[in-house]
Amino acid sequence: MSDDPDPAEASPGSGAVQQVLLAEPRGFCAGVEMAIKALAWMVRAFPTPVYCYHEIVHNKLVVRRFEDQGVIFVDDISEVPVGSPIMLSAHGSAPEVVEAARARGSYVVDSVCPLVTKVHHEVKVRAGKGFRIVYVGHNGHEEAVGTMAVAPDAIDRVESVDEVDALPDTDQPVALLAQTTLSHRDWEGVAVRVKERFPEVWTPGRSDLCFATTNRQAAIEQLAHRCDAIVVIGSANSSNTVALEKLARAEGCEVVHRVNSAAELPAGLSGVVGVTAGASAPEELVEEVIERLAPSQGVELLVVTDEDEYFPPPRNIRELQAAIENSSTVLLGGSLLDRPGMDDRILGASDVLASLQS
Repeated sequence: MSDDPDPAEASPGSGAVQQVLLAEPRGFCAGVEMAIKALAWMVRAFPTPVYCYHEIVHNKLVVRRFEDQGVIFVDDISEVPVGSPIMLSAHGSAPEVVEAARARGSYVVDSVCPLVTKVHHEVKVRAGKGFRIVYVGHNGHEEAVGTMAVAPDAIDRVESVDEVDALPDTDQPVALLAQTTLSHRDWEGVAVRVKERFPEVWTPGRSDLCFATTNRQAAIEQLAHRCDAIVVIGSANSSNTVALEKLARAEGCEVVHRVNSAAELPAGLSGVVGVTAGASAPEELVEEVIERLAPSQGVELLVVTDEDEYFPPPRNIRELQAAIENSSTVLLGGSLLDRPGMDDRILGASDVLASLQS
């Protein structure tokens, strides 16, 4: 599917959609919430431009919204002028990139998702103990690139059974780790084959696969059996979004469309249409899609689990927030002892993103 179709050809028709079955949970995960709010703080706190290493998350609207606010996304830290504020993306960065950013930037915030940090830590520890690491991940994906860079001489990346079979034999102990945004279908067959080849393989006590990715996949598995068509909202470079699209087809839904926005909805959708969104897609896109589908019998929420995971802002942002709060309180003659603390949970990232339009 093209990411930029002719809007004139992108209409779902009128009156044909009877009902929208809306997945819950959908859209922003805790890691994306944290990263977007952190970058918004940097935009508000520092003169532009603010630089971000790689796209903060893989979503066109999010990236464009921040570009409109003066954020410049770069693929090489050397492109950042010395002394500029730098944000590192949610997908995780190679250790040498983090060090280069700290040497170059005036203020550096690493917005890496804590779940990715967990995998980086596992790679470092296993490599330090002499393990050969088999890492299941997509070739060229930013998360996979950053993770492999933690111990490049001790890790092999695979994403198919054939690639597992091609791995050389080894006398080293073997560890099995994964890109957090893989689908269970991407992971399961490959993991089984790794365990067949290396029966004593070490695996972490808690799965590397992201809980939010897993939850969204569970929802779409149910949607696929109740819908005439499914719309997955998210960008083509979003691994978890593409996994949702593939999973819907694998579960037997014959009409599946991934769209960046409501303008890309195809003509001819009818009956019951399932709607979900990848973990980096904002809720405003969901609302626009539903409005354009205009279901005659309304919207039914399909809830598979309550998702209340929360990741606090990166340490540098927490320190920045505290400094601004304290300064404002003193300047206004208030008491630091009586000042209520800021609750980062109150305002969601979708609301923060919408506020950046003003």
